[in-house]
Amino acid sequence: MSSPDKRTMEAHTKRIATAALLATLALIFSYVEAMIPFFVSMPGVKLGVANLVILIALYKLDIRYAFAINLVRIMISGLLFTGVFGMFYSLAGGMLSLLVMWVLKKTELFSVVGVSMAGGVAHNVGQLLIASLLVSDLRMFIYMPVLMFSGLASGIIIGVLCHFILEKVNAY
Repeated sequence: MSSPDKRTMEAHTKRIATAALLATLALIFSYVEAMIPFFVSMPGVKLGVANLVILIALYKLDIRYAFAINLVRIMISGLLFTGVFGMFYSLAGGMLSLLVMWVLKKTELFSVVGVSMAGGVAHNVGQLLIASLLVSDLRMFIYMPVLMFSGLASGIIIGVLCHFILEKVNAY
């Protein structure tokens, strides 16, 4: 094997190992978040700490890795913690959120905090869409203002954390 091929293979192996570690970290964050009720009085409202890992993957790896990490985390946490319906909600929210964050990141018009905020809102919209489909009632969207505010607030927190982590990672 020639030297450039070896370097390419090593870089690919490093990215796969990094993605596996990030998927594990996202799953741990999902577990911790499932165990700690942050907002007991507001159903469906969470901080979304696992999205921190997805944002880092989106910025440091690429959309394919972020998608795979998100999918693995959602499927495993659904099987372990939330059940099939929880998995559907997370899948809808997580994939819509990732799509929105990827598109906004590609424009290069938004900071990581702005991308995270949009992702938090998109996640909640995806979950509301699934909920309204499952119960066949659009009145579920009455809850939208609460979920938009919580998505923005959690998006800001996660985005700021991601900003500082990316600064530290880029320093090395």
